[in-house]
Amino acid sequence: MAARTKAEGAGLVWERPEPPKRPAPEPLSRERIVTAAITLADRDGLEAVSLRNVAAALGAGPMRLYGYMESKDELLELMVDAVYGEMNAKGAPKGDWKAALRALAHRTRDASKKHPWFVELLGGRPQLGPNALAHLEAGLAALSGAHGFDDIDRVVTMLGTVNAYVVGAIRSEASELRAQLATGMTEKEWQEATAPYIERVIATGRFPTLARVVRDAKHPPADAVFEQGLDCVLDGITARVKRAR
Repeated sequence: MAARTKAEGAGLVWERPEPPKRPAPEPLSRERIVTAAITLADRDGLEAVSLRNVAAALGAGPMRLYGYMESKDELLELMVDAVYGEMNAKGAPKGDWKAALRALAHRTRDASKKHPWFVELLGGRPQLGPNALAHLEAGLAALSGAHGFDDIDRVVTMLGTVNAYVVGAIRSEASELRAQLATGMTEKEWQEATAPYIERVIATGRFPTLARVVRDAKHPPADAVFEQGLDCVLDGITARVKRAR
C-alpha cells in the first residue's frame, strides 16, 4: 500500500475521497462498484469477486477501480459495510436489551441468507466502516443503558458472547448450504443416505447418547434451532448479571 503505514487512520478507505467523477458513458463511484461486486458475489460466490471481474461487469478497465480502492481487501470491506447499511435501514432496535439484541441477531442472520458470502467475512477484527460501527453502537447502547450493565467491560463481553453465537450459528447454516450445492443432496437426503451407516455404528453399543439423539431428539427446523440457541445465550447473560448484583 503506497507510502502510508497501516497505522495511519487517514489511509483507510473510509476517509479517502473518491476521485473526480468522469462523464458518461462510464461514470463510476464506490457505490456503483460495490453494488456490482455484491451482485457478482450473490450470484457466483465470493471467489468470483475480483477487481477485474467487477470492472468487466461495469464495462470499465480494472485500473480505473484503483482510484476508488487500493486492493480487493478494501473492496470486500466496502461490500461488508454496504450489507450492514441494509441492516441499519430497519432503524434502531426497540424494546429492552434482550429484545434489541434479538433483533440485531436476526438482522445479521437475515443478511447472511440474502448474501450467503457475508458470513465468510465476519469474525476476526472489528469492521471499521461507518455502517458496521453503527451496528456495533446499537448493540453496545442496548446493553450500556440497561440495569446491571454499568461496567463497560461487562457490556463488551456480553455483546461479544451474543455475536459469537450468532456468527457461529449462521456459519453452520452456511456450511450446510454449501454442502447441498456441492453434493446436490438436501440435508434430509444426506441423512437418509447415511442412515444405514449410522444405524450400524449405533448397533455397536459404543455411542448410547448418540443413539438417543438419533432416535429421540425432535430435530427442529433451522429457524427454531437458531431461536432456541439465542434464548440460551440471552438467558445465560441474564442469570450472570443477577448473580453479579
